[in-house]
Amino acid sequence: GLFRRALMASGWCTIESDPGVFSELITELGVKGVQVHELWSLDKESMAEVGPVHGLIFLFRWRGEKDDRATVTPGPGVFFASQMIPNACATQAILSVLMNCPSISLGEEMTAFKAFTKDFPPDVKGLAISNSDLLRRVHNSFARAEPTVSEERRASKEEDEVYHFISYVPVDGKLYELDGLKAGPICLGDAGPGEAWLDAVTPAIQARIEQYSSREIRFNLMAVTADRRERLLAEQAVIEKERNMTVGKVQARAGKLPSPAELERLAASHPEPPATGEVAVDERTLEQLLIALAHLTARAAKVAADIENEQQRVGQWKIENIRRRHNYAPFIVNFLKARPRDAAERRPRRGGAC
Repeated sequence: GLFRRALMASGWCTIESDPGVFSELITELGVKGVQVHELWSLDKESMAEVGPVHGLIFLFRWRGEKDDRATVTPGPGVFFASQMIPNACATQAILSVLMNCPSISLGEEMTAFKAFTKDFPPDVKGLAISNSDLLRRVHNSFARAEPTVSEERRASKEEDEVYHFISYVPVDGKLYELDGLKAGPICLGDAGPGEAWLDAVTPAIQARIEQYSSREIRFNLMAVTADRRERLLAEQAVIEKERNMTVGKVQARAGKLPSPAELERLAASHPEPPATGEVAVDERTLEQLLIALAHLTARAAKVAADIENEQQRVGQWKIENIRRRHNYAPFIVNFLKARPRDAAERRPRRGGAC
């Protein structure tokens, strides 16, 4: 509507801290194979469940308190941008992860943007973000319809609650906290190999939470990860390949396959054998082949269910984002206008015969 078009042409709106919003925003920027998941815990099991983690985004209530931690000059491999305009911190935190992970497929637009801003200082990078039509348009497309007053016109008050997004990412062997309101990145130490940086970042996030724990309990932590569907589909392909091979060997030796109930009993009563990469299929006995088939069948069913769950989750995100963007005010106004007329039509008339 008019509100959304006016917002697109002017500033940046606030957007919700929601994994569905962030995931779709990233996709609409042209970035491929990336999702965002909300984290309820920092333990290893929670991290492993969401898959390879590219970076973390932390939301907290901003109080403007002094932070004496030293910042560093960003090296050539670190993308750091100063936040130059209000309300852009959500997209800026997302970019801080995307632009600092070489393994992410950024797509044509974001690859060009990264190359264009590569040698800019942080403040000019921030201006480039605020002046990007693509970034502003995609960001503002997730604005909730506000038919009465916009973010641009609403008077700011001292008691207004202001929330801020920052990022945690490993870059070139170091772990960084990236906050566009600071002069530069804060180096938190060595990142370690692989995903060891997640162990290193946990104390930093816990310390920040404890800093406000006596006065504030509203925090949000999200992980920017590889798209879980792609990982599951790749896992499914590997399982199906080995299962088809095993089925062929069982049929060649036994002539028929066990029933689903028999496979379930075998999987429940025998440990899973090593993959065929460690022990060749031809070297297995018929019993070993049947046990392997039972476990492969169970794994295939579990992965298929996980893929279906992920598809449903992404579908639900899309539905929720459509609802966020829709302006229900005209419907509500017209509905309320129609109610008295409908009531009058239903009111029984006086007199007359039945």
